[in-house]
Amino acid sequence: MVPPAGERGSVLILMPVAALIFIILGALAVDATVLFLAERELAGAAAAAANDAATRAIDQEIFYADGSIVLDPGLAFEVAAASVAAKRLGESGFAVDPPDVQVTGGDRVTVTLTGRAPYIFSKALPGGPDTAQISARATATAER
Repeated sequence: MVPPAGERGSVLILMPVAALIFIILGALAVDATVLFLAERELAGAAAAAANDAATRAIDQEIFYADGSIVLDPGLAFEVAAASVAAKRLGESGFAVDPPDVQVTGGDRVTVTLTGRAPYIFSKALPGGPDTAQISARATATAER
């Protein structure tokens, strides 16, 4: 059966549009994956920094005086910052702010990391963002 004369060639118009939609969806999927991987890397760095701070920031004087475990907040920040710096997150393409380190209860440390991860394809769109805000938080407790 032959389509009416006014409907011939309508598929030719739809094919470039369909191809463009697939390209855009693929670009969005790649950008979402890059963002997810950056968040996972940041979460791993936060967990490592919290564990390092919980184990290496124990106040030695208090520990040897009465055996109790108390974290030194200043030392906890230094250890967490050194741990994050050792991860070299900047080489992965995203910028990380200095860690926010909170010591609570004397033996618990929480490390919060924030940064900006670059998009790959979104910045090619007019008005599209170049980067996205990412953050991760991890808590560790010093125990005997």
